[in-house]
Amino acid sequence: MSRIKNAFLNGKAFISFVTGGYPDLETTKELIVAMEEAGADLIEIGIPFSDPIAEGAVIQEANERALSSGCTTDKLFDAIKEVREKVTVPLVFLTYINPIYTYGKERFFKRCVECGIDGIIVPDLPFEERDELKEECKQYQVESISLIAPTSKERIRTIASQAEGFIYCVSSLGVTGVRTEIKTDISSMISMVREVTDTPCAVGFGISTPEQAKDFAALADGAIVGSAIVKIVTQYGKESIKPVKAYVKEMKTAVGEA
Repeated sequence: MSRIKNAFLNGKAFISFVTGGYPDLETTKELIVAMEEAGADLIEIGIPFSDPIAEGAVIQEANERALSSGCTTDKLFDAIKEVREKVTVPLVFLTYINPIYTYGKERFFKRCVECGIDGIIVPDLPFEERDELKEECKQYQVESISLIAPTSKERIRTIASQAEGFIYCVSSLGVTGVRTEIKTDISSMISMVREVTDTPCAVGFGISTPEQAKDFAALADGAIVGSAIVKIVTQYGKESIKPVKAYVKEMKTAVGEA
């Protein structure tokens, strides 16, 4: 069993997100360690990119600032390799297809292995084009995390039947960001997933409060939080370690109560 699936074995999983290199790489490393200590079961790390089309304003700005401060894909790889020695939870890159092609597919996945990256999420790679990275993912044993959305409809079963690691269930239409209310019929989406696979399913996009995390974790196998964490980093900058750690601990507790 993969390290990613293992993250879901001890009850509902809490998945946290951080933008790599924001506000700087040293803080990124400290945040990853702090989030694991606070109970995060899996950590997503965004590779800074100039056109992160799935992201809302909060994470877009974090990407821009990380790039302007000099964070490159190479520097992020180096930082993750260093922090991997301190954490045991699965680490997953969230990136886009362009940075992978620009870096070189073979080189990118080789470095993923060197750094202990367990999986990748590529929001702008449609399911129908998954073969673009399939060979490299298989060769280097980096799991490609599938996304399903409210618009996936009849494709949900098809996508889920071939999923690995975990399935990222997108709770809302549009881009990432904190939402006060999420009306998507998540339970129906997850029911369709359950018909074809036992691969864990975690809900993300818009979750920011303990109540939301608990509610969605009750429907799925876990909850994913990104923008709310990045907002804390934006507010506190290099001093964000303690507030992020406290927030992750609170959210993990809520997920555990689901």
